[in-house]
Amino acid sequence: MDSWVILSPIEQRIKSKIEAVGTPLKEWDISIYRGILTGYNEAFIIDGKKKAELRAEDPKSDEIIRPILRGRDIKRYGYEFADLYLITTFPSLKIDIDMYPAVKQHLLGFGYDRLKQTGEPGARKKTNNKWFETQDCINYRDDFYRQKIVWGNLNLTAAFSFAPEGMFINAPCPLIVPASSYLLAILNSKLADYYIRNLGVTRNGGYFEYKPMFIEKLPVPFPNYEIRKKVDKLLQAKEYDEIDKLIYTLYNLTEEEIKFIEIHFRFQG
Repeated sequence: MDSWVILSPIEQRIKSKIEAVGTPLKEWDISIYRGILTGYNEAFIIDGKKKAELRAEDPKSDEIIRPILRGRDIKRYGYEFADLYLITTFPSLKIDIDMYPAVKQHLLGFGYDRLKQTGEPGARKKTNNKWFETQDCINYRDDFYRQKIVWGNLNLTAAFSFAPEGMFINAPCPLIVPASSYLLAILNSKLADYYIRNLGVTRNGGYFEYKPMFIEKLPVPFPNYEIRKKVDKLLQAKEYDEIDKLIYTLYNLTEEEIKFIEIHFRFQG
């Protein structure tokens, strides 16, 4: 049950204003997906050293190896690449694993019985996919070759970032395409975080699970050209506090209402 059930008068005003000027993201022309679910990360996610070894054995290996981010790598307005890579044997690609002998031998090193997708004890869950394929079909794989907004599933506060073209994301991290600076700024704002966190329950230690089902409910006003340019300029200058101020004005919050949200985040921290 969300926290919007019992509200004080000021909370009611803030909620009403946010919902009055914004359109829920689920009604925007965007898509929200889950990151890649392999079913066995130890086999399908490799480090830079292993990537180099596979490439040395067979240069074709490069064709199905892509950089990947985990939730812990994603920060607010940035990320720290951990030199990790995904073997992209998605079922939707219908790959012939014999065309990639080095990758095949790497995967077999973990055991056919461990990688098969039969649901048997010690194996991955039952699917119609082959032993060398990822657990998810990933029909939206092409969207990983676009710039996207990504975030860690579990965080103390909002931490959304751009991820570049060709960068893949590990489940349970979600992603949004297409990406825009404006939407990134909104999602990282205190106002949006305040609203989203009221849709679910905060765990022990202050952690919140930023599920797509919560994110898609966030009401966001459609921006005009002037607002987009202001946000772009502030992002380039890394003026994140000024972005928060701008977003408060987009939702028509009063000084009292802004102070309420700011105090909320000081106590949360």
